[in-house]
Amino acid sequence: MWQKSVCVGLLALAVGYLCLLGPELPQSALQHLSASLLGGLRRARSLESRMVAAWQAAIVRPARGWARVAVGVNACVDVVLSGVKLLEALGLDPGDGKNHAVLNSRQDLQEAFAYFMQKGAAAERFFSDAESFHHIAQTASEYPDAQLYVGGNAALIGQKLATNPDLKILLCGPVGPKLHELLDDNLVVPPESMQERDEFHLILEYQAGEEWGQVKAPNANRFIFSHDVSNGALNMLEVFVSSLDEFQPDLVVLSGLHMMEGQSKEMRQRRLLEAVASISDIPTDIPIHLELASMTDQDLMSNIMHQQVFPLVNSIGLNEQELLFLTQSASGPHASLASWNGVPDVGVVSDILFWILKEHGRTTDRASDLTRIHFHTLAYHILVTVDGYWGNQIAAVAAGARAAGTQACATETIDTSKVFLKAPLEFVTSQTEAPSKISLNPDEPVVHWHREGVSFHFTPVLVCKDPVRTVGLGDAISAEGLLYSEPLIIKSNCWYLISNETRHRFQRVLPPEGQMAGYLRCVNRGRLVVLETDV
Repeated sequence: MWQKSVCVGLLALAVGYLCLLGPELPQSALQHLSASLLGGLRRARSLESRMVAAWQAAIVRPARGWARVAVGVNACVDVVLSGVKLLEALGLDPGDGKNHAVLNSRQDLQEAFAYFMQKGAAAERFFSDAESFHHIAQTASEYPDAQLYVGGNAALIGQKLATNPDLKILLCGPVGPKLHELLDDNLVVPPESMQERDEFHLILEYQAGEEWGQVKAPNANRFIFSHDVSNGALNMLEVFVSSLDEFQPDLVVLSGLHMMEGQSKEMRQRRLLEAVASISDIPTDIPIHLELASMTDQDLMSNIMHQQVFPLVNSIGLNEQELLFLTQSASGPHASLASWNGVPDVGVVSDILFWILKEHGRTTDRASDLTRIHFHTLAYHILVTVDGYWGNQIAAVAAGARAAGTQACATETIDTSKVFLKAPLEFVTSQTEAPSKISLNPDEPVVHWHREGVSFHFTPVLVCKDPVRTVGLGDAISAEGLLYSEPLIIKSNCWYLISNETRHRFQRVLPPEGQMAGYLRCVNRGRLVVLETDV
């Protein structure tokens, strides 16, 4: 880099010398030399610096933003510390890694941590043994370097949004005394959300290149586990929905469905149906964003997709692990891919995102509300929208990427000396359709392409070299992306066909144009119509 700077400096001196001593030179020659100098200066700046400057120019507030945002329903206290040091303090020796859907013992914890550390992938698991977890949590909280933070997707998103003084934020979740102490003063917590004891989640972090026995982490990340009863049963969901009438939000952010994995299959099934009923009571003119998180139960993920959850929300946020698990659970595109190998292939990611919106999103013949997906992985982000429903996408995806760089490094603005570009400089937009090949231009880092009524906005991320904290990064990204997104159309084309086949539920459809006989239109009272008796 210094060689480039020296060359540009010499060029500048030469141009100045010629202008001073050679005024008889033709104007065209001087203009050519000046242009060469400017080009040299531009090239001398790092890719990272050019991207930051381009983001700053692109990130503009939407013409119509949010004023009141309601967030729920998972909240806890995160105990953050080195995963290797905690396992050593527990007397656990490094060994072979193995994935466990549920942790039943310390041995399971050791194997699962090693498994995901080897991959450098984030994961979250339920620890089934309450007594054993309590002992581990006590050891973790008393460890000298342990730190306590606001935790839970909903609380983290609320905390991020609360940094904007113009926003009024409602947070509903199991809030104990310690969590309440940690929350931003701008957050409104309903009295019904308060409980006597906090829920604790243990966040085991590791750094890029960190070693534990034969395991070496390819990048920094974290492994999360808990024995969380309140969040696992979604205890605050009904409280959350009932609070909306008084709060009157213009955006609802929902998370915590993944916490049900710790429940029995029967309990999960019943609670998911109750969750659908509660979400259905939210008026259709209030957009809903669903933030997904790490899951291992394919049946639960499949039910979230197919049992009316996806069609009831307008927007989804997820990372690469959740995206791959989603397509595996539903036998979608690239479902045979066992895991990502390094940076997720942009074409593969694009195919899966397109499939989600085509199979579960708004179309001309499907009355789903889903029109937006914000995908984030370590190296890049993609914001995918159904045409005509969201604006300001360039600013939104750029703002999310900027948030990733600042939060991971714990800086107010991106310090280009502390970050690096990890995204591919060239990629294809699909691995199943005729793709376009795109070359990244750091002066225009947000790339756009289009596919059958769906728009894709891609931008790289400037990855922190020595991250201070990785927990909550995805939640901060989604919150920032939402803050800069502008809803263009939210109210559903909401019609219901009276059908003897569905018996207890109207079938949600779009009626043929001009043929309204046999259809009921839903007024702004909720997202589903349920019959009390047979049709």
